[in-house]
Amino acid sequence: MTKPIEKSQLPKRIILVRHGESEGNENEAVLEYVPNYKIKLSKKGIHQAQQIGSKIKEIVSENKGSKMFFYVSPSNRTRETTEHMIESTNFPRERVVGVREECRLREQHFGNYQEIEARRKIKCKRNNYGKFFYRVPDGESSADVYDRVSTFVEGMWRDMESNKLMSMISNNNNNNGGDEEEVSLIVVSHGLTILLFLMKWFNWTVDQFENLTNPTNCEYRVLELGFNGEYSLSFHHHLHQLQEWGLSEDMIRDQQLRAHGRP
Repeated sequence: MTKPIEKSQLPKRIILVRHGESEGNENEAVLEYVPNYKIKLSKKGIHQAQQIGSKIKEIVSENKGSKMFFYVSPSNRTRETTEHMIESTNFPRERVVGVREECRLREQHFGNYQEIEARRKIKCKRNNYGKFFYRVPDGESSADVYDRVSTFVEGMWRDMESNKLMSMISNNNNNNGGDEEEVSLIVVSHGLTILLFLMKWFNWTVDQFENLTNPTNCEYRVLELGFNGEYSLSFHHHLHQLQEWGLSEDMIRDQQLRAHGRP
């Protein structure tokens, strides 16, 4: 039987952030001549990233032991979002104990250069067929993205079980003792990737996934550690938000139980 993970081995919260508005969000025609991963933030996207940095600062505890560790998709727009988020917090550098590029958090692959009308037809077909199983021609299905996101989540959980994650964070900072370390993992990625992360984490079904709405630019989801050692969306997101995101009554009830303890 696997030994339960002690709460001291777990990050206080996991914050999932979608990148700010990109030049591709602003004008889809960019996708016809710029590789998707090279697309940068728009001016609005830079402002959004700075704003979300301030919100993250409000969420993350202000005690001296509070640390942040970032996992970032390898796209320009996610890396730029991370940079502007960190700059806007004005936290001492020792509180940002790591920024790791994680290729498994990349966006769903839609092929290489993308002709706009063809892209719109693909999205229409995907909606009719089912978002999870529809495979983009020369690209990925959501099921493919789920598989690689799952390996990331499982690896991160193994690091928690072995206490490797917290040991790495402790070794990367100069805390000389006296302050209890509170760690927030911040994952900066893409809308679909974030939904599939949540699907894997909470064991949601395909039908439950199909009803979820995509996060908007720089929208975030906070998974906070509950009293019984499980993570929940219910601490930072009220009932109406969860409903707007497409969570069913059963899914919301599960989040509440995770937050406050199961019978």
